[in-house]
Amino acid sequence: EARTAREKAAPVVGVSDKGAALRSGDGAYELRFRGLLQGDGRFFTGGEPAGANDTFLLRTARPIFEGTLGKWVGYRFTPEFAGDSASIVDAYADLKFSPAATVRVGKFTSPVGLERLQSSSALSDIERALVSELLPNRDIGVQLQGDVAGGKVSYALGVFNGAVDGRDAATTNPDNRFEYAGRLFVEPLKGSDSAWSGLGLGIGASVGDVEGGGNNALARYRSAGQQQFFGYRGAVEADGRRTRWSPQGYFYRNGFGLLAEYAVSRQEVRVGGAVADLEHTAWQATASWVLTGEDASYRGVTPARPFAPGRDGWGAWELVARYGELEVDDAAFPLYADPAASARHAGSWVAGVNWYLNSNLKLVLNYLHTGFEGGAAGGADREDEKAVFTRLQVAF
Repeated sequence: EARTAREKAAPVVGVSDKGAALRSGDGAYELRFRGLLQGDGRFFTGGEPAGANDTFLLRTARPIFEGTLGKWVGYRFTPEFAGDSASIVDAYADLKFSPAATVRVGKFTSPVGLERLQSSSALSDIERALVSELLPNRDIGVQLQGDVAGGKVSYALGVFNGAVDGRDAATTNPDNRFEYAGRLFVEPLKGSDSAWSGLGLGIGASVGDVEGGGNNALARYRSAGQQQFFGYRGAVEADGRRTRWSPQGYFYRNGFGLLAEYAVSRQEVRVGGAVADLEHTAWQATASWVLTGEDASYRGVTPARPFAPGRDGWGAWELVARYGELEVDDAAFPLYADPAASARHAGSWVAGVNWYLNSNLKLVLNYLHTGFEGGAAGGADREDEKAVFTRLQVAF
């Protein structure tokens, strides 16, 4: 009996394709280590816009530490080492009262955008769509979240420092004001035998007051090639209410996947004695088809027969296509934004192929094309952006 008790108390070490784990014998305490590496090759064709250099790029380098501290507390800590300086991507704790009620505290993704909430390792394309430029990324705050009705309904409601469109929040609250965000998502036939079991529909929204100028208060919008095509004039300041809302949904059936999202972002701004309430809109639709028979899903594709040289396994192959648009409020020009430097409309399409060699290794090839209205001197259109992006992804 004493030996059995010692065996139960002994820590357990496990390693799998999902990473490594160290847990207590009773399973109450656990530390899991995972990681995500993404290395890109980016090549612009048909002329290079300013700053759009051909390059090899370490896009993501994230060790992920997560686990549990007893039965009621979970945590995640994710630093980011890609780029010129290190940063913290996620740092939060979960107080798990029940599946229907978990309180999350720290830095994490704001519960508004569908694609924003999707893991970067599971994205169909290399970069997120234009619609995600209107929605907040990671923010700092506290959130109540949970799943009810047998996991068919999920919700989140939180209070945050506030993040500008398409970006992470600052490390502190620069204007001493808060933002309120929430999301409701329903999968009405989840777990059933219906052909519509992979249907999910929802809506996310945020509201809060913002004051001040600069990058922590005002949006800048980027193309699929990560080049800025819209920004406010330097003297413009946010001066009041910022609201966002985003109806969203997906449908997955066997190897077919479709994800769609619409977003509206409104911001009160001023310059001098002039004020305006500007409304920008965007939408996107992404379709995918797994050629090798595996199921498509919001969380990515797992190959049934991993690639094995000299054997039958060739991994999973997926074709993807996306189209989206972003429309800037006409009232932004010419007072709040320079029409010779900022475009009023962008339309972007992406076509690509994904090769999942196994559950950890993925190769991606994308062709991107973005056309603009305005954004050049003399009322001309900004030059179209055309690029070929490639990616090697290692996730475990």
